[in-house]
Amino acid sequence: MANKLISEMGLPTSITNIFAARNVTTAKEALSLTEFELMELLDVGMARVTSAVAHISEIVSPPAQTALSLMEQRIQNEYMAGHLPTRLKGLDEALGGGIPFGVLTELVGPPGIGKTQFCLKLSLLASLPACYGGLDGHVVYIDAESKFSSRRMIEIGSMSFPEIFHMEGMAKEMAGRILVLRPTSLSEFTESLQQIKISLLQHHVKLLVIDSMAALVTGFSVTIVEEYDQGPTRQHSLGWHISFMKSIAEFSRIPIVVTNQVRSQSHDKTSQYFFQVQSRDETVDDPTRFDSHLVAALGIHWAHAVTIRLVLEAKAGQRFLNVAKSPISPPLAFPFDVTSSGISLLNDEGKEMKGPQINTIHCQGPR
Repeated sequence: MANKLISEMGLPTSITNIFAARNVTTAKEALSLTEFELMELLDVGMARVTSAVAHISEIVSPPAQTALSLMEQRIQNEYMAGHLPTRLKGLDEALGGGIPFGVLTELVGPPGIGKTQFCLKLSLLASLPACYGGLDGHVVYIDAESKFSSRRMIEIGSMSFPEIFHMEGMAKEMAGRILVLRPTSLSEFTESLQQIKISLLQHHVKLLVIDSMAALVTGFSVTIVEEYDQGPTRQHSLGWHISFMKSIAEFSRIPIVVTNQVRSQSHDKTSQYFFQVQSRDETVDDPTRFDSHLVAALGIHWAHAVTIRLVLEAKAGQRFLNVAKSPISPPLAFPFDVTSSGISLLNDEGKEMKGPQINTIHCQGPR
């Protein structure tokens, strides 16, 4: 709007001609000068200048919006953007319909908690025929830790959708829609991303899974990552990959699900990130209890990049799926189990979390 021509703004012909004669042709050029400068340049009175500036400003300025209209617009945009339903009722309700399209969703948790199980189920849901509530598309699954199991995926599908997987040839067709890539280094992963962006639309890809990002960035095969040096080179590399993945999500309008590992929290850093609001003066009476607390790997820049962060943890023998970060949901915790059909919520009514518990991750403890 700043480059809109003054001649098209409906000003009186006399003042429009004066603007043109002084080579002031766009709204940007007119509004970049003060009223006194315009009065001198145009050689007209202040009243005419003030009237002309007010008219130009009204046309090129965006209209004011109420909080209600902004909320309604956001809801409409989210509805149009779409979601991949997880079939976990409480979680889908909290996220406004499921895993959102066009953004990064992170699954973070300790080893064996169920992150890959969740990814396998999402892959099935994305490839499921539309008539059964799926996205009827293909899936690109980047398996950095060699944890993808075709046998387990077929088991989840058979138990979750028996009417589909018991049909002749359907299990083979569904499995054929999931392309598994296993890069052995960050450079191979980078090449994979560039190829994926080109082929997303050609191959009707509806979901991209990266399991796990931390393994690719750190080069570690273990799932619990100790504190490591995040020097400028590593952060620059991670920043490039974050930008590229976000561009893929926005360009293709598909959900991108990325798993992340956890790392132990050191004794002298009671607040690893700014959003962990544990006091630095707080006394830890039981060091072993403190040592069991974990935080997400990859640091604060990565934490800002993801739109949705789902934390999977275990406390006192019970697993929990926590909505730790979401633009539309308060922090909620859902108890869950891993069954033959994948992850299953034990309660659809999430319990709201507060304070440090939102981002502190627990390992399995005594029942």
